[in-house]
Amino acid sequence: MGADPVAYAIAAASYQAGTPIDAFSVRKESKNHGIGRAIEGNFKAGNAVVVVEDVITSGGSARKAVNAVQEAGGRVLGVIAVVDREEGGKSVLEADGLQVTTLTTATQLGLRSS
Repeated sequence: MGADPVAYAIAAASYQAGTPIDAFSVRKESKNHGIGRAIEGNFKAGNAVVVVEDVITSGGSARKAVNAVQEAGGRVLGVIAVVDREEGGKSVLEADGLQVTTLTTATQLGLRSS
């Protein structure tokens, strides 16, 4: 759920700019109580969405979110992540046919040598 603040900040900024977009959260696992949804928030079947990640490592978390959205009837336009840890996840997602945009990388942050 580390990407939730990023997604909701984007939604808030879009509202302030006069071009509001909705945000929603994809749970890693559906709750066993309540209505047990995998997706919470402003989402409905037919929506075209971008999956937001805080960090891409293996790509597994983004893949799960993409699958949940698709299973719920959404269309995924791509994935945006704040940091690519450069451990192969971006390539995995691109191999799935997804457009992936990252704001920075581990190397750019000085966390890995180039």
